[in-house]
Amino acid sequence: MRLIIMGPPGAGKGTQGERLAEAFGIPRLSTGDMIRAALKAGTELGEQVREYYEAGKLVPDEVVLGLIAEAFDEPRSENGFLLDGFPRTVPQADGLGDLLRERDLTLDAVLSLEVPDEELVERISGRRVCSNCESVTHLSALGDSGECPECGGKLIQRSDDQAETVRTRLAVYRDETEPLLAYYAKAVGLTSVVGTGAVDDIQASLVAALEGVGAK
Repeated sequence: MRLIIMGPPGAGKGTQGERLAEAFGIPRLSTGDMIRAALKAGTELGEQVREYYEAGKLVPDEVVLGLIAEAFDEPRSENGFLLDGFPRTVPQADGLGDLLRERDLTLDAVLSLEVPDEELVERISGRRVCSNCESVTHLSALGDSGECPECGGKLIQRSDDQAETVRTRLAVYRDETEPLLAYYAKAVGLTSVVGTGAVDDIQASLVAALEGVGAK
């Protein structure tokens, strides 16, 4: 099975992507994870990534696509993969389409998690990170305690989790990434799933949606 899972920041792509990948026995390919792994391994592409990182520049699409091409060609991807966080723009989707055609591969489904903006703001702005052990928790899970539930350390809010920053990130998503919904609706078929409620219920809805389009 070859899937893409899409959705705005805070929609739960990472959580649901991990669960789906495990359920179907395929790797979850996150560009962020791949970039960090390439930097750590010091591969040729990793060194290209490092140049952009150290210069404070965005990693170009062609370099990210190179990392994805390498992941596609690994033995772990023989039975499929789940792409999480990529593509983000229509040009990236075009590049991904080229990679797939070169390998005579097709996407089985594109899933989109739909969550209202105000809930996304609440989810992200409520995150707190422990300054000691770096574990992440949410204000809704803390009750009256203002301490890290793991180690008792001080909890802080990251700057990119502040409400106004989250709204800016969502605006960027709507501008740059939302056009992909129409792109994939036409090219592959897009399946939208409500991303609110219990984590298990959302996963069940995603699995049902995949079954509904014949992906297995």
